[in-house]
Amino acid sequence: MSVEYAEPDLSDDGAWAERNAHWLTRSTRSKGQRLRRERSRNPLILCGHGVSLRIEAGSLLIRNGFTHYPQERETFRFFKGDLSLPTKIIMLDGSGSLSFDVVSWLAAQNVALFRIDYLGEVASIIGGSGSAYNNERVRWQVEIRADPVRRLDFCCDLIAGKIGATIDTMKTTLPDSPTRAKALDKAARSIDRLERRSVRSVNDVMMVEAGAAAAYFAAWRGLPLRWGRRPRQLVPPAWQIAEGRSSMRDRRGLTNRNATHPVNAMLNYAYAVLHSQVQTEAVSEGYDPRLGIMHESRSDAQALVLDLMEVRRPVVDAAILKFVGVEIFSAADFVVRDDGVCRLAPQLARRVCQATTAAIGAAARQSIFQDVL
Repeated sequence: MSVEYAEPDLSDDGAWAERNAHWLTRSTRSKGQRLRRERSRNPLILCGHGVSLRIEAGSLLIRNGFTHYPQERETFRFFKGDLSLPTKIIMLDGSGSLSFDVVSWLAAQNVALFRIDYLGEVASIIGGSGSAYNNERVRWQVEIRADPVRRLDFCCDLIAGKIGATIDTMKTTLPDSPTRAKALDKAARSIDRLERRSVRSVNDVMMVEAGAAAAYFAAWRGLPLRWGRRPRQLVPPAWQIAEGRSSMRDRRGLTNRNATHPVNAMLNYAYAVLHSQVQTEAVSEGYDPRLGIMHESRSDAQALVLDLMEVRRPVVDAAILKFVGVEIFSAADFVVRDDGVCRLAPQLARRVCQATTAAIGAAARQSIFQDVL
């Protein structure tokens, strides 16, 4: 089976190669601590054209993709039961091929392969631990969803925890400003309202969250992005500073499925990495990832995953804000489609995912279910 990638229309191939090489040299593997007999939790992140996964003499042979010329392409070989074998492989857009033997091998070794598309969304999942649900835990999901009082308590605690995490993100990554002060005050009042249970429904909880989120992302506006020595006119004026979370193409509130700004494009990739991490945890713990408590359960959505992502989103936000604060970007790092949607160059996307993975690993000293459930 194969996956295809639409070639970007770039007028300066030299700049494209230069910037991909830049991000490739800055890419690092996460170095989280693990026990001697514990599988590595760090995902393997692949990108580019011609990614290849195949089985050779019982081992998994992976060849990473090609993003620019010249480039030394990476090759990985994993054996069955190898402690260096990642629990998760993330494929960022790109093109390539894998065989059905690879699918069987990944399933047998409990390795999930996630494909993230160019919009920064989880497009497909292969392998992993399948649907080995724990009956007691799935029953708990059904019962708490059906009990209005318990469901409301869950949602209040969940969103209070998320808003509390945004306070930490604002204090550690955003400079003091009137909008930050306003957002901090809004967050404190929102938490107080949730803790006092002065809400009557899940919709009320969502309204509290929406108000706090609007103030939170408003505090991002005006943060400068640093651009290289080439003329600043090569990027749109709106890209000189960070904006709110909503996209110019999405007028229905704080949504950004089609990012039109580099920061939001990076956030989309980062949230997709978080989605893959939480989904892996949910399935391994025996929960049904489709059966949400706060989010509505639909056949096309991993509703429980969306629930559990909430408390870690501010951690991801902080990672992207710190990344943006220290890196110098170039117009060649981004491609703008005809409809204005912004996408990342492959090696920059990979670097963003690595930074996100490191942040999630540092924050997740315990299972996300101990944080939330």
